[in-house]
Amino acid sequence: MMTTQHRLPLLGLSLAASAFAVLPFAASAQSSASPAPALPVTPSIAAPNPAPSPQANRSQAYFHAAMAGIYEDEAMNTGRPEFVEHAIEEYKAALDADPSSPELYNGLADLYFRTGRTQDAENTARIVLKDAPDNIDANKLLGRIYLRQLGEQSSGGQSSGSSSTALEQAIAEYQKIVTLQPKSVEDRMVLGQLFLMKHDQAKAEEQFQAARNIEPESEEVVLNLARVYVENNNVEQAAKIIESVPEADRTPRMEFTLGATYEQLKQPKDAIAAYQRADDLEPGDPQTLGALAQALESDGQLDAALKTYQDLAAADPDDANSLVRAADIERKQGKYEDALTAVREARQRDPQNLEAGYDEGLLLDVLGRYDESAGVFAKMVDQTSHANGAYTAEEKNNRGIFLAHLAAVYGEQNKVDQSAAAYQKMIDMGGDTAIGGYQGLIEMYRDAKLFDKSVSTAQVAVAAFPKNRDLKISLADVLVDDGKGDEAVSTARSLLNNTPDDCNVWQELAQINVRLKRWKDAEDAVDKADSLATKKADRVNVLFLRGELADRQKHLDQAENFFHQVLGLDPDNALALNYLGYMLADKGIRLPEALKYISKAVQLDPTNGAFRDSLGWAYFKLGQYELAEANLRQAVDRTQTDPTVHDHLGDLYDKTGRIRLAAAQWQISLNNYAKSAAVDIEPGDVAKVQKKLESARVKLARQDQEDGMNSAKP
Repeated sequence: MMTTQHRLPLLGLSLAASAFAVLPFAASAQSSASPAPALPVTPSIAAPNPAPSPQANRSQAYFHAAMAGIYEDEAMNTGRPEFVEHAIEEYKAALDADPSSPELYNGLADLYFRTGRTQDAENTARIVLKDAPDNIDANKLLGRIYLRQLGEQSSGGQSSGSSSTALEQAIAEYQKIVTLQPKSVEDRMVLGQLFLMKHDQAKAEEQFQAARNIEPESEEVVLNLARVYVENNNVEQAAKIIESVPEADRTPRMEFTLGATYEQLKQPKDAIAAYQRADDLEPGDPQTLGALAQALESDGQLDAALKTYQDLAAADPDDANSLVRAADIERKQGKYEDALTAVREARQRDPQNLEAGYDEGLLLDVLGRYDESAGVFAKMVDQTSHANGAYTAEEKNNRGIFLAHLAAVYGEQNKVDQSAAAYQKMIDMGGDTAIGGYQGLIEMYRDAKLFDKSVSTAQVAVAAFPKNRDLKISLADVLVDDGKGDEAVSTARSLLNNTPDDCNVWQELAQINVRLKRWKDAEDAVDKADSLATKKADRVNVLFLRGELADRQKHLDQAENFFHQVLGLDPDNALALNYLGYMLADKGIRLPEALKYISKAVQLDPTNGAFRDSLGWAYFKLGQYELAEANLRQAVDRTQTDPTVHDHLGDLYDKTGRIRLAAAQWQISLNNYAKSAAVDIEPGDVAKVQKKLESARVKLARQDQEDGMNSAKP
């Protein structure tokens, strides 16, 4: 018989922090008594259907029942199937002696069930229920049978119709069971989980609430009830259910799940406290400590999170993921060498860890070790390649990411052919990966000032994906580079279709007109985009465009106000942080504030050459020339074709007395201006660089003359 001591394992609470793994439902179908090893399966023997005898021979029935028990034990201990057959025969003999005994029928049915003969078990149980429909043991056995069938059908991939029938039978049987035993928490838990499988959350909640009324602080009851609320998107109520259990009575799983609900509610400090209580109750549990570290990181407590990840990695020599998480924090803190050491150790522990490989390549790129970075990404591309070219969606996504970064590293080195080859591999994969490959290739050619190639690539991309709006927008962008402003505007306008998607098109038209210095058209386009901006991202973009438009028209106070509004909505908007910081630094005003903005932008995107240039320029304005040089040299390495970056480095060399190096940078700047898109060149900027270069050449000529005269003296 089933007891009330055992509690069913939870199916799991579906939370953002993955509080529990869902257990196979078949586990819930076991008897609540201590499970015995499965008995050997014997050939099918039909359930007995004896004729009633005038008078039961109780002593004979007892003897044969005892013998059946002995044979069952022998079958269990030896695994020999003949003992199962002997046990069945003894049960039949017992039933011949006492054919009206429900206990004997239930014993035989249970034996059939445990030896895998489900149909015989069901037939035997129904013999009992025919005369005694409220026999609890027979009903429970039928419930177990239906649960087993449900589990087998689910794992065996049978039709949904078959599973649905088994589910309905199981629900009907357990509804009867809880009617017969209304105080059984275990049976109500099973019924509640069955209703969850049927997606009837209201009835599931009803059963879990009834179970909670019986045992208010039962772990399984509380957590299953919380699960119902989570699946109904009522996470706050889920938290209240667990909070209602006195803290002193909560189990580690309760505290862990409470922490997970707090994380979903964006309450990181409460989540941290719950995870810490869970760790106090069950010290050292890796799942709890991992969740605690994640919550600490979300709360900005990076040092504490880092230590927790490091402790986890030290406790388990096979744990690579904790090292990856630790490296990610060290990267955020600017400890790039430490992060690289951690991620390389992670790769030693798990050479197949794709995230560790990605992070190693990224960190090497951040450190300016481009060849090593390219080597790592190339190996990751090989690791994720299939000779037959067939990839799952996840594999295609991973491979596309590695190829994109490989291409970007080559692009930073101005290795155009290698970069193009990597992007072409993305294009060859088709689908969204191909679209990303085309977009990357177009941008790479733009950065290399190869505008004819960027235009032709964009045209090929649009022909390959004629319905893709983003590729058509890319085509409009490069048409501006190629001096075809009217065609660019026409291309973008062709995408307008009087839908909410027009918001993005008007943003693009605003950007095009800003570049073309058509201020009124740009302002009108921004207003149109603003009228359609319902999403936060669109509102942010519109404000950014207003700031850029104001800056380009020299309305600096207005521009600053718009960029502050962007940061009010999106404090981590790296583009706005950099734009605002550079705008202040270039004017030489509020330099510490400018440095703060730009430093955060670099922290968010350490491989962005333009951000590095802004940071170097801010240090230059502050008179911190060593830091200025370090960042400006990194910027030049990453954006070799940007004339402004070379101009800035030339100014740094000039300021520190290295005139020849300054002249070389100014010459490169002028060469890059000559290759740049005409719409992006301010004639005054070119003239300034030309003047500085001519002045430097005069100084160098005078210096060379003086050096020659000095060398000629005896």
